[in-house]
Amino acid sequence: MTNNKETIVKDILSKFPRVKLCHQPTALEEMPRLTEVLGGPRLWIKRDDCTGLATGGNKTRKLEFLMAAALEAGADIVVTQGAVQSNHVRQTAAAACKLGLDCYALLERRVAGRNEKYEQTGNVFFDQMFNIEIEFRPPGLDMNDEARQAAEKLRSRGRNAYFIPGGGSNETGALGYVSSAQELLHQLEQTNLNPKLIVLSTGSAGTQAGMVAGFHALGCDIPIMGISVRQSTNIQIDNVYKLAVKTAGLLTDKPLSRNKILVDDGYVGEGYGIPTDGTLEAIKMAAHNEGILLDPVYSGKGMAGIIGQIRNGQINSNGDVVFLHTGGAVSLFAYEDQILAG
Repeated sequence: MTNNKETIVKDILSKFPRVKLCHQPTALEEMPRLTEVLGGPRLWIKRDDCTGLATGGNKTRKLEFLMAAALEAGADIVVTQGAVQSNHVRQTAAAACKLGLDCYALLERRVAGRNEKYEQTGNVFFDQMFNIEIEFRPPGLDMNDEARQAAEKLRSRGRNAYFIPGGGSNETGALGYVSSAQELLHQLEQTNLNPKLIVLSTGSAGTQAGMVAGFHALGCDIPIMGISVRQSTNIQIDNVYKLAVKTAGLLTDKPLSRNKILVDDGYVGEGYGIPTDGTLEAIKMAAHNEGILLDPVYSGKGMAGIIGQIRNGQINSNGDVVFLHTGGAVSLFAYEDQILAG
């Protein structure tokens, strides 16, 4: 990447409304003990769990652009959706408090077989701390459509409601990870690092799509591997590619190849929000070796993907690999018994 390319992307992002919510730049740290345990490659972690807002997480970057758009639209309330233990809903609720808006959220009972505590602790407890109105929904619905309908009902009652999709994952929200891509590349230049791979958890698609679009606009060819937490590889590639194309279209005229979208669905397990044995192992390995907290829904599965790919030889022992930590440790409380038993 050249300074000229960095300047171009900064100028493009400066045209979009943005509010300050995020502690940034987030740290890029080496993980020497985990590297040693796994026998290489040299592992690094980008600490987007430390973005600050309501304990942090990747959604805060997206919300800098989404909440700015809401304010420009004159909104007095934002409406969004997520699973019961949604990190996105928690951070959206906190951002609304910080900016003097109300927040209304729909929570999908997406994860079967959890006890009553699951809807009271972790992210749900924090949601309540931020004084939002919550409605629960059964699994299997089109939750974005449900949230749009809720926003329309609020408008019929005289509220100026602004809809934010689940995960903050549209081209506006994905700009947050264009910004992250630029930030990471600057850190790599400062530290003279040239990683062979970036690995992250991929769910609602906005984080991976934004990173891909940002690297594409900056002329960076470092591959980005998404470890799927829910969808099959083909479905997730479709989701990420469609959003990456929309996001990249805001930044550059260069066409984006579908081949840039890499997804591994081998660590989903039984489904979204259901940690595998590998997830639980990854959570404990990160905690015991690096003092880092991963969550059982997203970052734990992402780290399980790195561990699995190293063990099966998909990632060899040479070079450097960066893991993007998307946060979510608040949800550990909702899985406490399973994690301790595991």
